[in-house]
Amino acid sequence: MPTIGIVAGEASGDLLGSHLIAALKAKRSDIEFVGIAGPKMMAQGAKSLYPMERLAVRGYFEVLRHYWGLVRMRKELARRFIDNPPDLFIGIDAPDFNLGLEMMLRRRGVKTLHYVSPSIWAWRHGRIKKIKQAAGHMLCLFPFEKPIYDTANIPATYVGHPLGDMIPLKQDQDAARMALKITDPGLVIALLPGSRQSELDFMADLFVKTAQKIAADFPDAQFLVPLVTRETRSKFESAIYRNQAQDLAFKLLFGHAHMAMAAADGIIVASGTATLEAALLKRPMVIAYKISKWSWPIMKRMGYLPWVGLPNILAGKSVVPELLQDKATPQALAEALLPMISDKQRVAEIQREFEEIHHQLKQDAGEKAAEAVLEMIG
Repeated sequence: MPTIGIVAGEASGDLLGSHLIAALKAKRSDIEFVGIAGPKMMAQGAKSLYPMERLAVRGYFEVLRHYWGLVRMRKELARRFIDNPPDLFIGIDAPDFNLGLEMMLRRRGVKTLHYVSPSIWAWRHGRIKKIKQAAGHMLCLFPFEKPIYDTANIPATYVGHPLGDMIPLKQDQDAARMALKITDPGLVIALLPGSRQSELDFMADLFVKTAQKIAADFPDAQFLVPLVTRETRSKFESAIYRNQAQDLAFKLLFGHAHMAMAAADGIIVASGTATLEAALLKRPMVIAYKISKWSWPIMKRMGYLPWVGLPNILAGKSVVPELLQDKATPQALAEALLPMISDKQRVAEIQREFEEIHHQLKQDAGEKAAEAVLEMIG
């Protein structure tokens, strides 16, 4: 019975992993999956040895606080997979954790595959050397990534993005609102402050205060807030009470991010995979991000591209606003979003750009990724 070691580090990786496992099991029902998995991967039968939340840490100084725990966990995983070698190890994203683990395993003869190229095209170009030592094969989500690996003589396959397959090309806003029981004709704004607890520490108050600014101009505005865990929901609820915003029309959801974004007139979203989801749902958005004041200067020095948001990176131009760190204030976010969503011509232009991105990414990613995996395990 083939065994695949697999590690995902956050909600987006859990989604990718679940699609890959489903596609593989359709071809080979006898494959076992073990490592670190989230709820979607576990629903497909993956066995998780540690809670995925332990890997979901962002920012240099935030990672330092958890450093020794992460090192110990990686050593324990490496020992397990060396003592009981899987037919293949797949690291899904989480490059700071997974590339090191892949290097340990590959040196001991375990085949390795990395799913989701690290952002070497945006920053940390020197990481390509480590990737060459760690990954026997790279699965790329975006079309511009494969040529980088071809040049470095690293086997790579462009598979597209599962979200491009999963999200319909056309959205029914009325159906989404009906499903969420939204009957008031007023403004509907989706707020996505992040999937990690560490992100909510920096984003929750910002998003609540921004909602207050929007509600000052649009008193009947409704705010949809999809959150992925009880912990992140608790942090957002605390921010509502801390800012005395209980009178605002917040609708906190467990999951249902796609439905919330489809129902919205506009979105304020933390930089990350959710920005891509918003683009594939063809919704105007403002991208925001804040990290600790200690981590920000390091991140800023390492940046090469003029954008951090995937919609702008994929379009190769500034399609939607990005407000980062000190520029991400409640007033600035509200002033960036409200004129944009009230301008029908601009909304139509944004939607055209996002439709083009959607067609590029719609490649039947799970099927292509599964074919690459099966080729490696024979």
